[in-house]
Amino acid sequence: MTNSFGKCPLCGGDKRPGTTTFAVDLKFGVVVVRAVPALVCSLCGEAWIEDDVAAKLEGVVKAARGRQAPIEVAEWGQVAA
Repeated sequence: MTNSFGKCPLCGGDKRPGTTTFAVDLKFGVVVVRAVPALVCSLCGEAWIEDDVAAKLEGVVKAARGRQAPIEVAEWGQVAA
């Protein structure tokens, strides 16, 4: 069976749809988004975020930067609208 999502370049495992946690340190605070859609390696667990998802995450980070909150945690379903 061929996997249409490709092989993991780190370990050779199959990349499959799943979720990951995205975190970024903005120096004044931290932004964490949980349950982010990603392609996740079935062997090593490394995750790849696709371009459309990354664009939405950039918006989340930009908004958090404007609020200057020391800690911001969100679920993907809350920010994906």
